[in-house]
Amino acid sequence: MAHAAPFSAVPGAVIVDDVLQHVGNPMGEQRALARGTALAPLGDRAVIAVDGEDRLTWLDSLTSQALARLAPGESTELLVLDPQGRIEHVAAVVDDGATAWLIVDRADAEGLLAWLTRMRFRLRVQPRSADAEVAVIGGSPDAISRVAPAAPAGTPLVWHDPWPAITPGGHGYASVDPHPGSERRWAEALVAIDELDRIAADAASGVVDLAGVVAADALRVAAWRPRWSGEVDERAIPHESDWMRTAVHLSKGCYRGQETVAKVHNLGHPPRRMVALQLDGSDAALPERGAVVRRDGDEVGVVTSAARHFEEGPIALAVLRRGVPVDAALTVDVEGAQIAAAQEVIVPPDAGATANVPRITRLSRRARAT
Repeated sequence: MAHAAPFSAVPGAVIVDDVLQHVGNPMGEQRALARGTALAPLGDRAVIAVDGEDRLTWLDSLTSQALARLAPGESTELLVLDPQGRIEHVAAVVDDGATAWLIVDRADAEGLLAWLTRMRFRLRVQPRSADAEVAVIGGSPDAISRVAPAAPAGTPLVWHDPWPAITPGGHGYASVDPHPGSERRWAEALVAIDELDRIAADAASGVVDLAGVVAADALRVAAWRPRWSGEVDERAIPHESDWMRTAVHLSKGCYRGQETVAKVHNLGHPPRRMVALQLDGSDAALPERGAVVRRDGDEVGVVTSAARHFEEGPIALAVLRRGVPVDAALTVDVEGAQIAAAQEVIVPPDAGATANVPRITRLSRRARAT
């Protein structure tokens, strides 16, 4: 479904692979999103609907999240893990009392839907693609309140991002206070196609301010918020990116990968840890996903996401080997060169339920520079 096509008439719109990247001013679009005055059509998302009476208990049994008693309109997220506890799929979840709606990164949608379809057995569940029915619009809750979400069962389909709160059954490893994600209030509404057309028409006439996915992702990176398309590779486990706080329930029933989740959390440490990087040079090119992070020339990690933030400048998320010192000087490979990168700890090396990690006051980049 070509969800970005209606926005081609918006002045300055840059659309790549059916995704609205920006409307000519990514920095200004970030500011507008942060103020709550802009909407972001998220063409890089897809939607899977799960119908049937057994949908919540079924999803509960398969995934990292406790979903059996999810109330209509309540927002959460889940992980699908492999038997070794590595992340395979990720989904934001909102249920309307009749259907569970899963918002996923588009590149993950086909694989997740195929896996869910194989796992139905004889239960009363029916997963299906809902891309022909709804599209995803993101923004602050204030901005989202100005659109008409789909409500096929009477409950408006709006997912409120729980990040960075520690949800019931979760555990947070990041030790900074306040958490940078507390400044980002984010919601995603599922809108019918005619509502998407209305938003596009209003944007083309200047009634509605738009932002592209470039701006939305920059705010996500600044909030240390992990995402499937960035932070998940073949080795990723929930602990290393602090995803335990919103996507894992530590005391729910059995599910695939649970043994590894419990063992690493209670008895060991994740072999990698996520950091935030402040990248040197406001005019430097941003590193690609997978760019090598080095210490004294040796490879110690990789970049998972990078962005140019309207206040912090060039920033990135990266995973490092757990043993890399928290005060180590780092560089990142960018276009055949190496640029300096100052790390800020997200997941500490001794992350675990019994680690006595003190809370650390977070300083802004500008405050550190003075």
